[in-house]
Amino acid sequence: MKGKPAHGHIFAYFTQIPAMATNPLGIFHWRKLFQYFLQGLLIVAPVVITGYLIYWMVTTIDNLIPIFEVKDINGNTIPRNYGLGILSIVVALILIGFVSSNFFAQRLIDMFDSLLEKTPGIKFIYSSVKDFFEAFAGSKKKFNHPVLVNVDGPDVWRIGFITQEDAHQFGLSEHMTVYVPHSYAISGITYLVPKEKIRAVPNVSSTDAMKFVVSGGVTEVDD
Repeated sequence: MKGKPAHGHIFAYFTQIPAMATNPLGIFHWRKLFQYFLQGLLIVAPVVITGYLIYWMVTTIDNLIPIFEVKDINGNTIPRNYGLGILSIVVALILIGFVSSNFFAQRLIDMFDSLLEKTPGIKFIYSSVKDFFEAFAGSKKKFNHPVLVNVDGPDVWRIGFITQEDAHQFGLSEHMTVYVPHSYAISGITYLVPKEKIRAVPNVSSTDAMKFVVSGGVTEVDD
């Protein structure tokens, strides 16, 4: 009959109604929106977290050095250095490093260093902190030899760093001292391991090895 749609057209029309009801926009699906959300989170989160950590570090140091101070609405005096605090520390460290290169200044620093290392009570704290920082950046840098160390099952390996070539002071001349950092934590375990249970990884830098461990194996390692 004229004016009536064909049966095939009617069937096609009614079969499209559920699809239109479940997806009225006809473009986006919930799964697609969630995928976009995760993608945006992966882009923004590292930037925001890094920025927050930098802001926290700068403001924390600024609060310790009251170069400029203002009063808040409650009348309390608070520092407002806007980064000058951390800048002043960086400049001071550069100047100290420059002065320490002088022979006479180096002699005075060595005398002061020797005094602290011989003072009871202070000796333990000072020497531990000093050795820790020198292990990363000093002349006694330690964390620059990444290795694979077998301390669990026969085919289970951990990533660590050689800190001592031998452990003779503990009566283990055929062992090495290996530090194994933890993932997502500023901590680790020190092992005294037989040399045959240690494998060198010369194709991986110490920085990449440390990032790989700390990130729980998520970070890519360049060959």
